[in-house]
Amino acid sequence: MTEPRRHASRPSQTRPLRLVLTFLLAAFVLAAGPAAPARAAGDDTPTRQLPPAGDQQSARSVTIYSSLDAALAQPLLTGFQRLYPGVGLRYFELQTQDIHTRIIEETDRDAPTADLAFSSAMDLQVKLANDGYAQAVTLREAASLPYWAHWRDTVYGVTFEPAVILYHKPAFAGHEPPRTRAALTRYLKANEANLYGRVGTYDVERAGLGLFFLARDREHNKEIWELFGALGAAGVKLYSNSSAIVERVADGRFLLGYNILGSYAAAWARSAPDLGIILPEDYTVVMSRTGLVPRNAAAPDLGAAFLDFMLSREGQQILAETGSLAALRQDLDGPNTASSLRAEFGGRLRPVPVGPALVVYLDQVKRQRLIDRWNRALRIQ
Repeated sequence: MTEPRRHASRPSQTRPLRLVLTFLLAAFVLAAGPAAPARAAGDDTPTRQLPPAGDQQSARSVTIYSSLDAALAQPLLTGFQRLYPGVGLRYFELQTQDIHTRIIEETDRDAPTADLAFSSAMDLQVKLANDGYAQAVTLREAASLPYWAHWRDTVYGVTFEPAVILYHKPAFAGHEPPRTRAALTRYLKANEANLYGRVGTYDVERAGLGLFFLARDREHNKEIWELFGALGAAGVKLYSNSSAIVERVADGRFLLGYNILGSYAAAWARSAPDLGIILPEDYTVVMSRTGLVPRNAAAPDLGAAFLDFMLSREGQQILAETGSLAALRQDLDGPNTASSLRAEFGGRLRPVPVGPALVVYLDQVKRQRLIDRWNRALRIQ
């Protein structure tokens, strides 16, 4: 029996595996594959551990909970230790929800927790701060951030990452791919038979980032449900992670991907010439990975020092040059920076402000209403 034509489908998938990566950063594109469940919240084995120079027994260490792939973080860890050779590093690569849960559980039992939480879940980070699980820190480099990128001296944006439309270049030879949401809606409706089952996006019930981008779409676009209706009619495939969608568009199994985190796509595009990336011309949502120092940090001064380093010119250049993550600092020019993206794409870029508005859809009632509306648009039964 064939799949019902007017229902979106969720491919069967396991949750993403926490990757313990020991190879070079150049192999980052391999880190985006399907993965197994993340480490348990009580697992005290770091993904990466760097002892202080000379392995001084009395030296202090900074503990980091992060959703950034360990291989991608390695240049930042190395750069920080050049400045602080007497400080050891314990780096735990966790899923965003696990970071949030672990900090709450450790704090509530009055145990020490991470000295720095660095996460792609802007909403969960702001909720930690709003609920009293973060402490205010004064950062020297904060003055170089845009006004919208920090809140109450507790949560600080670090990166500048757009949500993009992906397309398989050979499929669009001789004609332009859709570059706005209205154009994408028209294209889906006009080519439903050819596209059926060959379009991907996030499953907002399983992917926090998908719900985050959906909420931003709802804020910017009153007609967004028409697009999701067209996606549903085209048999859109739903995934809980970016890599599954990016890989399928890159190799031609999918022709289009919607609302995909651009940093993952950019990493793939380096070795996948058929992968096309579009920053939508009507508006492009931009998210930031954020850092905070938890209230029960054992070494809050070191957590603040690492966050300050990530915001420094050196730290931001490391992100831009080796990490596929666009640097946020306003005074930094060159490729893969917010300044260069603004120069190229101008007012279409819509960065998401760091602040309490982000926690609206963490309310269970409002979250479920948004998901129910999304399900109706996709005609999932």
